[in-house]
Amino acid sequence: MTKNRSIYILGIESSCDDTSAAVICNGKVLSNVVANQEIHAKYGGVVPELASRAHQQNIVPVIQQALEQANIGKKDLKAIAFTRGPGLMGSLLVGTSFSKSLSQALNIPLIAVNHMQGHVLAHFIEDENQQKPPFPFLCLTISGGHTQIVKINSYASMEILGETIDDAVGEAFDKSAKILGLPYPGGPFIDKYAKLGNPTAFKFTKPKVDGLNFSFSGLKTGILYFVQKKVAENPDFIKENLHDICASIQATIIEILTDKMKAAVKQTGIKHFAIAGGVSANSGIREALKSFETKYGWTTYIPKFEYTTDNAAMIAIAGYFKFLEADFSTKNVIATARLKVHEN
Repeated sequence: MTKNRSIYILGIESSCDDTSAAVICNGKVLSNVVANQEIHAKYGGVVPELASRAHQQNIVPVIQQALEQANIGKKDLKAIAFTRGPGLMGSLLVGTSFSKSLSQALNIPLIAVNHMQGHVLAHFIEDENQQKPPFPFLCLTISGGHTQIVKINSYASMEILGETIDDAVGEAFDKSAKILGLPYPGGPFIDKYAKLGNPTAFKFTKPKVDGLNFSFSGLKTGILYFVQKKVAENPDFIKENLHDICASIQATIIEILTDKMKAAVKQTGIKHFAIAGGVSANSGIREALKSFETKYGWTTYIPKFEYTTDNAAMIAIAGYFKFLEADFSTKNVIATARLKVHEN
């Protein structure tokens, strides 16, 4: 089917604060345009109302740019794939409404995509430098809103083995950074400074959680109390120890994640492990996972940086696999703020 014709899919992503559009042809990315929203930085987090307004401003030029970069016209598209959820409701509604209108105007199929499935399926983008995991494989999906270990049985079948019972790992990074007075989003700053510090300088208590589930709320509280106590003793504590604090926080978080990953491999016997989601851009997590290849005989799959944070290429590739199965949506499909990785 794909050998005989070019299947151009337009992907549209608007789940949070990045407006993105991408065009893929038979699984290969031709364009992947992302418009960031800088306005949220001064508020220390994403403001939903501002995010949805910015999506309305960005969506048309972003799609136009994606088509131009791909060197195709709207008439060449075979389907529109869009993020149905999970995400911020206002942001999702912008992408959903626009995608519905565009598919009707062009009279081509509409494909609703689960954002979290998109993160996982980014591993299957046609790229000569990217190794594709075989089914079944395990995937650690880590972002600002999610922390899950998922068993991936096929492009369409995913099963949650463990997930956070409270906060996500991305939030733990960002809140820790906020405690240290670092800008938002703080995760990349912790990663940056951690490279310069001693990961064993300070000890933070790891939560005890049953099975393959995670918890990060207690760790956040522990870090807050630790910093408050030390600053009361020495007002310059953060400034004098920033690199070591960041390294110790990051090392603790990585240990929490990798302990559960090792348990998942032991439980399932599957030694093919991938990571996905925005936090998978963290260099410490990437290095830890790569080290497991020689240490435990795992095969690890790490996505390109441009496919880790929210982007439309991952939505387009997920839409492509649905297109091949003629898994289309009706015009009655609605955005859903809460959607598990195994739900469509």
